[in-house]
This record gives sequence, C-alpha cells and structure tokens, in this order.
Amino acid sequence: MFYENELKALKKSGRYRTREVINYSIKDFASNDYLGLAHNKELHEKTSQELSNLEVHSAKASLLVNGYHQIHKDFEDALCKANNFESGIIVGSGFNANIALIEALVRKGDTLFMDELYHASGVLASNLNNIDVVFFKHNDMDGLNSLLKNSHAKRKIVAVEGIYSMDGDLCPKKVFKIADDSNAILIVDEAHSSGVIGDSLMGVFDYYNITPKKNHIKMGTLGKSYGSFGAFILADEHIVEYLLNRAKPIVYATALSLYDTLLAHKSLEYILNNKDTLNKAIKRRQYIISEILGIQVKGLIVPILIGSNQKVLDIKNELFSLGFGVGAIRQPTVKSAIIRLIARVSQSEESLKDLCKHLSKMQ
Repeated sequence: MFYENELKALKKSGRYRTREVINYSIKDFASNDYLGLAHNKELHEKTSQELSNLEVHSAKASLLVNGYHQIHKDFEDALCKANNFESGIIVGSGFNANIALIEALVRKGDTLFMDELYHASGVLASNLNNIDVVFFKHNDMDGLNSLLKNSHAKRKIVAVEGIYSMDGDLCPKKVFKIADDSNAILIVDEAHSSGVIGDSLMGVFDYYNITPKKNHIKMGTLGKSYGSFGAFILADEHIVEYLLNRAKPIVYATALSLYDTLLAHKSLEYILNNKDTLNKAIKRRQYIISEILGIQVKGLIVPILIGSNQKVLDIKNELFSLGFGVGAIRQPTVKSAIIRLIARVSQSEESLKDLCKHLSKMQ
C-alpha cells in the first residue's frame, strides 16, 4: 500500500476524514446553504422549465471557444448591477476563482499580501509560479499597513475574506482605505458573506457601504447562499479583460453549466426581492446564538472552540444521534478543533434553540 503509513498517522491523530452520504432526516446545521435556497423547489422548477425551452442545456466549451451563452452574460450583468461593479465573469468554483485571480494577477516583481487565515485555495495559488507572498496576522490592519508602506513591489495585491469561513468574523472596514492609500489591488473573497450581510445581502461591500473602485475585486461563490454551484469575479473592466486572457481556470475550462448559472440568477433575484424578510430571519438567529451560547456573530457561522480532535468528533456524533448535523472541524483546516454550527435560515428557530441548548451542556 503506497500511503498506508500516512493514513495510519491521520487516524492516530484524529484527523482522518471520510465521506458520509447525506441523511435528510437530520436537521442540517452543517451546510453552507445559508438561506436554504438549495431546498427551494420553485427556483429549481423555474430554472428547469426555462432551460428545457432552449436549444441546448450544456455550455459545451470554454467561455472563449463557443461556450459563452446569453444565460452567462445576463447573470454577469445582473451581478454587476446588484453589486455596483463595472464588469464580471463567472467561473467553475470558488476554489478555481482564487486560483485564477492569484495565479494570473501576481506577476514577477509583484507582492501578494494575504491574511494568514485566507482560504486554502488562495494559499495553494500563492505557491504557484514562485509568487512573492507575505502573510500578515489575521485582521491586523496596522501590520498590513506597515508591510504595504515598506514594500517596493511593482504591484501590491492584498487578499482578505469578507467573512472568514471558520472563525466567522469580518474583515475590518479599514482594509479598503489601507489598500486604496497604498494603490494596492484588493481581493475580497465573499464566499461566506455574499447573501448573508448587508442591507441588500450582497456582502461586505454592501455591509460597509463601500463603493467599488478600480483596484477592488470581489469574488463570491454560488454554492452557498445562492444554492447552486460555481463562482463569480467582479472587478473593473480592464481586470476582467486581463483575466479572460491570462487566467488558466477561465481560459482552459469549460464554461459554468447553464443550469447552475440560470439557477444562481434566479436565486439572486429571490435574495434581492426578499432581502428584508431574510435579514430579519438572519438577525433572529444571531440573537438566539447570543442568548444561549453567548457568542456574537455578524453572519451565520458559529465557531465553538473545543480543542480536542476526539472530543469534537464525540460531540458531533452525540448531536447526530439527537437529530442534528454540525461540522467537526479539525487540523489543518483550523489550528484547534471546533464545532462549526451554521445557523441556516431554512432550519426553524425552535430547532436552532434546541441545538444550542444541547451544545451549551456539551462544551
């Protein structure tokens, strides 16, 4: 067996992972389907009906080789309008979006300044092509400002997340001013903030009331709040034009499926049309978390520090036996094991209260 010793080591340390077929009888507080749109049959049926009336149901090729459909363009235009960006492009996944952005944008003589808790896809991308990358302490804006001021790089690129996927905290508003003052390109990964925060639920730009500038790039995913699959990149037109010509996951990959694109477009419309109701539902769940667990969250990710790999698995399994599904997150995803609770809007407030009461007794 080629990797038998490595697998044994993972099992011994409590870091061994397996796939588990989803159990629909379990109340889902583990998925990133924040608004429950993956369960919205009306969106699915409308998408399927509209797609069935078209001549094709598949993209068939890359965006640059006969794979760019009106469905793609319409969604990109709608995203730009909703987020106040000049141009946009949709890609196969959030992972690919980060690879595309960082691998293409950071050239020889440039420096990438990345938050130490940035997503693994960005960290992987930073290891490509001998990229000059500097990691700064999580949300340390003074440290970032100092690094930028002392940098002699040709171009400076800063990468942060809107809401961090494991800690659940926001990037500080100050990062926008720091990037602007240093004439740095700012990449904001909004995978976990788009659809969750802001008056229009468009994410951290919306939440902080930031008007996008030419140096701002917003990346978001469609497999979370939008209940679909894929991702989008929004930026100034010249940056999108450059990515279309240089980003390998865009140039060499088949375009996003027409179904996923159309479904995400309908989800965007649903979010905008129901933003007040959804915002109220999100705030009620944040209040429940605060009242029972004493944890303040800005989004819907609730990290509960446990520390022990074995204990975090024991808690997950005990909750599963009670009918609740939560995430048991271990190294290397996090430094210390956590229970990751997602206060999904589609799960009832009563179910969330019950889960929190159980958790409060298990910590």
